[in-house]
Amino acid sequence: MDCRITLAQTNPRLGDVHKNLDDHIEAITKARGEGSELIVFPELSLTGYFLKDQVFELGLELDSEILSRLLEASKEISVGVGFVERTRSGQLYNAFAFLERGEILGVHRKVHLVSYGMFDEARDFAAGDEFRIVESRLGRFGPLICEDMWHAPSAYIHFLNDADALLVPSASPARGVEADEPGLGSVRTWNTLLAASAVLYRTWVLYVGRVGWEDGIGFGGASAVFNPFGDQESQLEGLETGSLTTRIDRSSLHRARVKTPLRRDEKPWVLAAALADHVPLLDKLRSEGTA
Repeated sequence: MDCRITLAQTNPRLGDVHKNLDDHIEAITKARGEGSELIVFPELSLTGYFLKDQVFELGLELDSEILSRLLEASKEISVGVGFVERTRSGQLYNAFAFLERGEILGVHRKVHLVSYGMFDEARDFAAGDEFRIVESRLGRFGPLICEDMWHAPSAYIHFLNDADALLVPSASPARGVEADEPGLGSVRTWNTLLAASAVLYRTWVLYVGRVGWEDGIGFGGASAVFNPFGDQESQLEGLETGSLTTRIDRSSLHRARVKTPLRRDEKPWVLAAALADHVPLLDKLRSEGTA
């Protein structure tokens, strides 16, 4: 895995899929012209976030004309895009599709819907129920949508499946201005989480956030790249649209994993046995989570 990747920090127009699609195509064309082999967009980049009663109308089936334009573009550069997936049965998901060479290589449906504070995603979306690696020509990518990253088993599953990089599209709000601290508290917290994940799982972590305002809520951007040693390689500062281009390489992965061979020495069967011993508790937690 040695590739040049662009993170597209966008400000989607709420509910205007066609305008957002045009912006995606423009960003894709620019990234391709600059030599990138993959471009990644934020969570719900085709629709905006606070969709409310527009969710069903804006949902896309996987054979939709909108996605077909992006599939055509993916013949030249791989594309990761956020959208509302609508299944033929009418289920709606907060989803992220990885497109490459005119095909959909994988669709991740957000597992951990946010239903606290200002959020009520479970009202509009069904929850996904799995974490799968995307097998790309560029490497093995583990997609996690925003809140997924905050639940330890999410990235851990990708770690066990030998992900080269975690892709984290997000629509996180900008919060936490403090007089004695630089920048936003939300950005500092995200950076701590992303760096810790890179260290624990010995992997590249690529975070792409959106900016702009919806319903009086500002989004924090702060798209960033962390290497497998947990060091931040680069980050977009400020709350403006822009792009961040980086090169990720297999040699960094190899050095990090030789230096600290965490996956080699991991014992997931210990966790599996502990979970098996607590089946009643798991059933109880599952029922509480779906109530």
